Amino acid sequence: MAGQKTDERDIHLGQRMAEERKRSQLTQRRVAQSFGMSAAQLQKYEKGVNRISAVHLEILSRMTGIPIGDFFQGIPHLDDVPDRGFSDDEQQALVPDGPWAGLAVAVAKHVAKTFDEPARRDFATAVDTLQRELNR
Repeated sequence: MAGQKTDERDIHLGQRMAEERKRSQLTQRRVAQSFGMSAAQLQKYEKGVNRISAVHLEILSRMTGIPIGDFFQGIPHLDDVPDRGFSDDEQQALVPDGPWAGLAVAVAKHVAKTFDEPARRDFATAVDTLQRELNR
């Protein structure tokens, strides 16, 4: 990826990386060693100066114990491509009084209320996996 300019997305990912690294009480030196680079190079990733590779993001995901998708939450969209749904075909709108009304909220409340942290992470991983499979 040499030569590619970084943008707001790289800054977002870098900030998320730093947040999760600190939350997990990992030093830049420790993470950099696992990436096979210097702490100064890791700092460039965390500041969004350089673009992080998927491999390094996956390593950090395992080190912190959070799903890789969490790093992308809130990432800015810099294009006009809409988020893809379950199909490229036109989809029926979700109406508030339809058969699926409140399902996501009910599931989220149930998970938050009854699952411990490891179970919530496992559930989130399962949902991420399902989403990836449906978006193939």
